[in-house]
Amino acid sequence: MPNFFANLPLLMGQQPGGTGAQGGSSMITMLATFALIIVIFYFLIIRPQRKKQKDTQSMLSNIRKGDRVSTIGGIRGTVHAVKESTVVLKVDDNTKIEFNKNAISAVLERREEEAPEAAEEKKE
Repeated sequence: MPNFFANLPLLMGQQPGGTGAQGGSSMITMLATFALIIVIFYFLIIRPQRKKQKDTQSMLSNIRKGDRVSTIGGIRGTVHAVKESTVVLKVDDNTKIEFNKNAISAVLERREEEAPEAAEEKKE
């Protein structure tokens, strides 16, 4: 009895029996499957990554003096000054450290914006 596994590569290389139309439909099925994999890949990996990147850019561009932030190294402080690409954090009473804006991982607490009426009341 011939060994089935020895002949398996020969059997796999044979064309399926039937008409030529059957080969065309398998090509369409293969392309549809490939397109479906690309769509799933986009919605599961690429789209969420872009959304997270957009949210991070928005957070970094809206950092203001007085915000409490945390860095990627775990240092927490209050924003003392904001420059174009750097942020100066006040960590302690006499300690100020300058960081690249990209080193800010999270805004812990936003500075409260004064309402226009409250600002006018303070002046009077």
